[in-house]
Amino acid sequence: MRKVRRDDDWNGMFHSFDDEFELMRERMDRLMEAALRGTGSDPLVYGFSMRTGADGRPVVQEFGNVPRAGGLPPDTSCREPLTDVVEEEDRVRVIVELPGVEKEDIDLRAEDRQLTISVDTERKRFCKSLDLPCDVRADSASAEYRNGVLTVLMDKTPPIPRGTKISIG
Repeated sequence: MRKVRRDDDWNGMFHSFDDEFELMRERMDRLMEAALRGTGSDPLVYGFSMRTGADGRPVVQEFGNVPRAGGLPPDTSCREPLTDVVEEEDRVRVIVELPGVEKEDIDLRAEDRQLTISVDTERKRFCKSLDLPCDVRADSASAEYRNGVLTVLMDKTPPIPRGTKISIG
C-alpha cells in the first residue's frame, strides 16, 4: 500500500523504495509458503558471490536451487553450484564447489566456449552450464576433485589469424 507524499526533492528520492520493499516482501512470502507446503526433502539454497572482474567492473554470481526471479522452479532438487572462472595466459581454470558427492558421479562436458557440470545421484543433484571467456581445447582438459572442490584446467585455442597476409615487395 503506497502512501501519498508531498512531491519535493527530498521525498522524491525515496518514492521507489516502498515499491521495491513491497516486491521483496511478496517474494519472501511466496518462498515461505512454498517451503511450508513442502517442496521436497532438500533445503532451499540461495546465495551470491561478488568479485571484481578483469575489466574492473563488479561481477555478481548467484547460486543455489532458488530461481533468480519469480516463484520456485518446477524441480528445486537441482542445485546450481558456486563457480569461479579464471582466464590465465594460456589456459582457463574453472573452480566448482560440489560438496558431498563422489568424483565418479561428476559429469563434465566441454565444447568451444562452454563447460557443463552435472551430478545426478539419489542424495545430491547439481547442474550448471558455464560460458567460458574464450574458446578452449576440450581434448586438453584435466580435472581434479578434492574436498568437495572440482578444479578443471583447459588450454585456450590458439587464435587464428584473420585475413590474408600480404607480402610487401
